[in-house]
Amino acid sequence: MTVEYLLTAMIVILLPGTGVLYTLAFGLSRGWRASVFAAFGCTLGILPHVVASIIGLAALLHTSAMAFQVVKYLGVAYLFYLAWGVWRNGGVLQVSEQNAPVSAVKIIISGILVNTLNPKLSLFFLAFLPQFVPAGASDPTATMLGLAATFMALTFVVFVGYGAFASAARHHVISKPLTMLWLRRGFAGAFGALGLRLALSER
Repeated sequence: MTVEYLLTAMIVILLPGTGVLYTLAFGLSRGWRASVFAAFGCTLGILPHVVASIIGLAALLHTSAMAFQVVKYLGVAYLFYLAWGVWRNGGVLQVSEQNAPVSAVKIIISGILVNTLNPKLSLFFLAFLPQFVPAGASDPTATMLGLAATFMALTFVVFVGYGAFASAARHHVISKPLTMLWLRRGFAGAFGALGLRLALSER
């Protein structure tokens, strides 16, 4: 594993996306423990894309417009669903001192869906991982699995950091109702914007 791979992976992970947004939202709405579950779910959501890339399913998404569109619009629908739920009443992301309990399993499953329903991740891994496999590697599949595992571990650590930052600011947010309102609208708008961007993307 090279320094170039680690630096490239960190740059990709640090870029704000649906997983980062989801983890930040839970850090603010439920605290650090919930943000860890959110980070774990988003990290697990990478796994299907890694598997798809390694066994070649990502190539199908790349060559088949229909397959890509089906997966893409499932992701778009889920992002719009999250946006509507947050805009309407906050849903599980509502920021208040008396939140209704949400199970860790529900947080994790939603996090998995957030990343699984993004076909561009499969295409990313298809293009990303092979570049860092040495030409003389005796077992390229094992090498790619190792690279993917490192990427997932880094994702979890970074996302937990995002969640810790958000949870640290949680009490300041809760004490200001107007801030809470605009924050909720901001998250709803961000989920909606990400859904729109995915809907308009070609590949």
